[in-house]
Amino acid sequence: MSSSGNVTHLSQPCIYGDFVSPHAERKSGFMKWLNKLLKGGSSRGSVSGGNPPQFIGDESMVLRAPVRSLDNRTRSDKEKEELDRAIALSLAEGLRKPNGYGWQPGNDNDLAKSHQDDFHPSYPPYVPMGYRVCGGCNRDIGYSNYLGCMGTFFHPECFCCRACSYPITEHEFSLSGKDAYHKSCFKELTHPKCEVCFQFIPTNGAGLIEYRCHPFWSQKYCPAHEHDNTARCCSCERLECVNVRYISLGDGRSLCLECMESAIMDTGDCQPLYHSIRDYYEGMNMRLDQQIPMLLVERHALNDAIVGEKNGFHHLPETRGVCLSEEQTVASILKRPRVGGHRLVGMRTHHQKLTRRCEVTAILALYGLPRLLTGAILAHELMHGWLRLKGYRSLNPEVEEGICQVLSYMWLESEIMPGLKNMPSSSTSSSTSKKGGKSRNENKLGEFFMHQIAHDASPAYGGGFRAANAAVNTYGLRRTLDHIRLTRNFPL
Repeated sequence: MSSSGNVTHLSQPCIYGDFVSPHAERKSGFMKWLNKLLKGGSSRGSVSGGNPPQFIGDESMVLRAPVRSLDNRTRSDKEKEELDRAIALSLAEGLRKPNGYGWQPGNDNDLAKSHQDDFHPSYPPYVPMGYRVCGGCNRDIGYSNYLGCMGTFFHPECFCCRACSYPITEHEFSLSGKDAYHKSCFKELTHPKCEVCFQFIPTNGAGLIEYRCHPFWSQKYCPAHEHDNTARCCSCERLECVNVRYISLGDGRSLCLECMESAIMDTGDCQPLYHSIRDYYEGMNMRLDQQIPMLLVERHALNDAIVGEKNGFHHLPETRGVCLSEEQTVASILKRPRVGGHRLVGMRTHHQKLTRRCEVTAILALYGLPRLLTGAILAHELMHGWLRLKGYRSLNPEVEEGICQVLSYMWLESEIMPGLKNMPSSSTSSSTSKKGGKSRNENKLGEFFMHQIAHDASPAYGGGFRAANAAVNTYGLRRTLDHIRLTRNFPL
């Protein structure tokens, strides 16, 4: 799927302030102008204003502390200046009253600074020294160094990242709501990572974060992994990640470790499962009168058998089972292979001639698949056998494959949700029940296989299943089968 990242990433300016004397802080541009007017332009003493506020780009402003020169004035001059300052402060208080006169900038520099303040409302307002309260710890800042941003003030050590709790010292930071973050922390928190290579998913040409997501497992990964030969589990379809190696089955398929836990590797191991599914059919009054041979085979052997079959409709691009009606010689797996490194070794096969004694010659299924998937394949193929043995002939693919998928779905449902709809379960005779029941991983796999059946996009297997399932839910399995026998179609 494609998705665009809906990430909130703002660059906020910070104002860094150093220690400023009370006299220098109170003496604004207006006060300088008023003192100059009252004193007639005379200069008493020598106090340097220091460096003016400096702007670094449009992102931050750094205030430098003024430099005080040596004061060699006489005591009388100092007292007179203090008197002048008191008069100026008194006049300023009067002008700040609602009915007072508004102050107008006296020169172009003051006018420019006034407009600049109007265009930067995010800068904290002027507050007299000693009255600032830290927005982080809610304590007075006093005459200490401070940082101004987001309309308030902070001790430098109190303006911290919400994610890592360390102070933010950079001129840019990310903001989400009222929480501030380091830019790197915000990316780590919100930018999706690929679950295959564990790198940040790159943006596409339009600057959007584009990724693929498995519809069932929700595995997110870079689009490139669909074309870079990354291994995909032949059972659950999840992609192999960099720190977990899949098992190669030797015929072009790979199996993840979770699916490997319950994989069935040879024909002998599969016989108990096969007989339990036959018992499941009998429990629904659908007894199979003929003993149909069942063999587990490799991928190429299954494909060869399909080529030799005259009739039948097969699921492309991957067929996992087939119900044979022709006589053939098939190489079945006699001895299960063992794991050697990241591949299976030591497999022993046996060529077996299949003779036709009834409408069905044998059922073949791929080896190396988890128990529940193997059982779903066998339940599907057994339904093909049951239909042929009971005289259901010349059915179109949507009807035949659809009703076979329903039996496969129902068997899975009885395995992972026993007791549902009073369906018989085959777990009592399975090898899994002897080990104490199915694991959570195996149940999740069963849910995935049911999801695959329900959402198959092909007309025969997907559309046929949905039509057959709707008929069975409405009329029941027996009445649906009777209607198919008479009309070769599903009841409406």
